[in-house]
Parts: sequence; structure tokens; C-alpha cells
Amino acid sequence: MNSLLIVFSSAIIFFAGYRFYACRLEKIWEIQPARQTPAFTKFDGLDYVPAKHWTILFGHHFASIAGAGPILGPVIAALFFGWLPALIWIIAGCIFIGGVHDFSALMVSLRHEGASIAEVASRVLNFKTKLFFAAFIFLSLILVMAVFAVVTARTLINNPELVIPTFGLILAALLVSLMIYRLRLNQLIATLLGIVILVGLFVLGSFIPVSLEASPLTLWLIILFAYAFFASVLPVNVLLQPRDYLSTFILFFGMFFGYLGLIISRPQMQAPAFVAWKTGQGHLWPMLCVIIACGAISGFHSLIASGTSSKQIASEKDARKIGYGAMILEGFLAVLALLCVTAGLYWSNQGQPAGLVYPELMQSGDVIGTFSAGFGQLTRPILGLFGTTLAAVMLNAFVLTTLDSATRINRYITEELLGNGLNLKFFRNRYFSTAIIIVLAFSLALGNWEAIWPVFGASNQLVAALVFLVIFAYMVKAKKRAMHILLPALFMLATTLAALVWQGTHFLRQENFLLAFISGALFVLAIFMVSEVNGCRKRFLSKNTAAAQ
Repeated sequence: MNSLLIVFSSAIIFFAGYRFYACRLEKIWEIQPARQTPAFTKFDGLDYVPAKHWTILFGHHFASIAGAGPILGPVIAALFFGWLPALIWIIAGCIFIGGVHDFSALMVSLRHEGASIAEVASRVLNFKTKLFFAAFIFLSLILVMAVFAVVTARTLINNPELVIPTFGLILAALLVSLMIYRLRLNQLIATLLGIVILVGLFVLGSFIPVSLEASPLTLWLIILFAYAFFASVLPVNVLLQPRDYLSTFILFFGMFFGYLGLIISRPQMQAPAFVAWKTGQGHLWPMLCVIIACGAISGFHSLIASGTSSKQIASEKDARKIGYGAMILEGFLAVLALLCVTAGLYWSNQGQPAGLVYPELMQSGDVIGTFSAGFGQLTRPILGLFGTTLAAVMLNAFVLTTLDSATRINRYITEELLGNGLNLKFFRNRYFSTAIIIVLAFSLALGNWEAIWPVFGASNQLVAALVFLVIFAYMVKAKKRAMHILLPALFMLATTLAALVWQGTHFLRQENFLLAFISGALFVLAIFMVSEVNGCRKRFLSKNTAAAQ
């Protein structure tokens, strides 16, 4: 099959989902452009700050939710299960599950003054639920921060030419923020200047690679966590928002050249459409839906939507573009990643160039390198040898974005849970709470974080399932139609529980009792949340029945 057929079919289906299904969701949520958002009603100049234009917030939101997930997941899944199941899950997941999840998380936060999803759980259900849910999110984000800091540090060590553009982007973001918010310059002019600086930084980095000689991993971790600290405590429109906005253009360029390369070269699909129902990664269901998370649905997205984006959106009319639209664009990125390795690389090494065989490249576990090789092949007619470097730059920019966004969101969780919930006043201080988070993540980054990383995929999808349950409880109380929430909730809950059972059994056979215990604990948490939501539904129906009588 020619890869262009997949490209155009995917684009048409994604557009239809955004144009029709997302509009239906808008009606259910009763979008009112005239209603003031929390960015205005709770404006504090730090976290609650309306974005100058929806495109700026779109850039922040998209850069934060994308990360490396929509690239890494499809690359892994296609190897074990084939490109067709992966493609079906990406498209269907984005339109009917992921987009609904992200858009609804943004809207339910807006209906609760920009509160995080954990705080919403407290108001919709009870404080006990918030306590368990927030603690789970807190620990998950500590793990995310540790892992993404290590990934970024290793990338900077292995690619010293990326150091100057990576950190120069911070200065470029500060300049763009100054031009847009302080000097009130035209957004287009400021953006173009920022892009010119960005291109100059990449050229400069190629001529002046920067490397650290002594203990490079530890030193880079210190530098990265120091950056994450300041990005978390500074006003959101000073650094985090403009940095993510500029980072998005790196991905836009990458996607543009990637799809242009596909159109020019028109490669045939090299990998098989279907590989097997069961592999070393488990059964196709539920493991495919766990491996491909961000490309179809990810619980982390709800933390961004209800964490930073809901505090910056200037009008409810932009919610569909940001909440649902960013998920659709991420799905289109996942399709590109899928085609890079299944059409850009070869499946068999018989008579093919060395270093371009998909299964062989994946034997070492270098997922990023495999994607970069495929992207380089697709873009070779346009970018020559620079295509592989651009792929690495794309991933590095978004991994760092995930690090600073996760740090800021975990500060919100800490302040809400410990500062306001448990009335520990010193945790209301953003410098203190951020410092505690940074110390924990740094300690884990230097420790054995790899021991618990294998359960992150299932725990991330569990967050999505639990968020759906919280939103469903809200919809029931608000007397709104909720079938579009209930069905994805049940599917994601069944998927996550099945994955946890498979993983837990697998870990027990390996005598990995730590991961087996964590899998069991996550299973119990899911059952607890289901019980609380069901109890909420019964109490609400009982109260309505009593009132009617």
C-alpha cells in the first residue's frame, strides 16, 4: 500500500472529527464566549494570566501534551502488532476518546475556576477521593520529571550541538514575552523574530558543540532542574508560555518537512499491516492501547488542560481549538511517526542498506534513533543529512517542555493538597513547594527510576480513566448528557485494569515483587474510584427521587 493513501485518509477523518464531533461536544458543554474565564476572574499575574492570543496558548498546550509520547508509542507498537492496528487506535482514539478527554478536562476545570482535576474530584465527589487521586498524580509527576530530565541530559551529552539551541531557546522566549506583553509589539513580528533567533541558534550550535567533562549526567541534571524550578515559579507568560509557543514551531517545521517528504517520495509500506495478536509485550488488547498513549489518549493531557491551560484561556470559544484541536494535531503527528518507521525504513535486511532496517534498529532499544533514521530517510530529498538532526531536535525540545510543565503542575497539586487541603501553610509558598518537588525528582533521577518505569504506561492510562470518571460524576450532577463520557470511561477502565492484571502476573513470574505490588495498588485505586463515583451517582439519584416525591 502507498503511504500517501494513509496520509490523506487520516487527514480527512481527523478533520471530520474536529468539524463535527467536537462541535457536538461544544453544545453539550454549552460554550458561552461572553462568559469570563478564570484567567480574568482570578487573575494574579503569576498562574492566572490570559494568553495574548489563542495561538500562543495553543502552542503552550500542544508542546506540553505532545512531548515524546506520540512519537515513541507508535514506533514501538508497530513493531510488535503491525501498522494497521496502531493506525486504527490512533485515529479512533484521538477522535472519540483522547479529544473528548482533553476537551472535557479543560471545560470541567473552567467550570471550577481553573482548579486542577484533583481539586475538581474533591468538589464533585469528596476530599477522601481527592487525597488518593492527588497523591497518585503527585508521585506519577515526580517520576515523569525524573525520567524526562534524564532523557534530556543524555540527549545533550550524546548531541552536544543541541546545547546552545536548547538553552538559547529560553533567552529567545524571554525576548518574545517582552515584545508581546511589555512592549505590545505585533505578535507576528515578535514570532518571526523569535523564529529567526531559533534558526540562528541551531546554526551556532552546529559550529560550537558544548560538552561537560566531569560527571556530565549529574551536572546536566542540576542545570535542568534549576531551569525547571525557575520556569515553575516565574509568571507563566514570562517563560513557560512563550518557550512552548516557540517550541511548537520546531515541531511544525518537522511535521511539514516530514509530510512533504512523504508526498515527494511516495514510499510503499514496508512493514506488515498486522504482526501478531500476542507478543512479548502482551496481547494486542489491552497493551496496544497502553503502549500508544499520547498519540491516542493520555492521562497526562488532563493535568495540562486543568493545570496550566485552563488558567490562561481567554475565551471559552477557544476551548475546542485548544482542548480538542491539539489532540487531533497530536494524532496527526503520531501518524507521521508511524509512517517514518513503517514506510521510511525497511522490514527485511535482504539487499537493503545497513542501518535502515526497522527491526534491527529496534533490537538495541533505541526508539529515538529508529524514528530519527526513518524521518531522515523521508526528508532526505529535501533536507539531506540534516533530517536526522531535525528529528532529534524535535524530540529534545518537547521532552524539556514536558519537564517544566510537569514541575509547574506538580506545584499546583502540592499547594492544593498540602497547602490548602491539609492547611500546611508553608506548602502554600511556591518556592518551598517547588523546591521539595525538585529535590524528590532529582533524587529519583540519580536513583533507580528505571525499576518503576515499566508500570508508567498503565498508570498514565489509569489517570485518563479516572479523569473520565470524575467528569462523568460532574455531568450527572449537572444533569448533562454523559454517554460520550461514560463509554470512553468504561473502555479505558477495562483496558487499564486488564493491562494491570497482565503486567502484575508477568512481574510475579519474574519475581519482581515491587512492580507487582505497584500494579496491584493501582488496581485497588481504580476500584476505589469506581466505588466512589457509583456512590455519588446513587446519592444524586436518590436525592432527586426524594425531591420529586
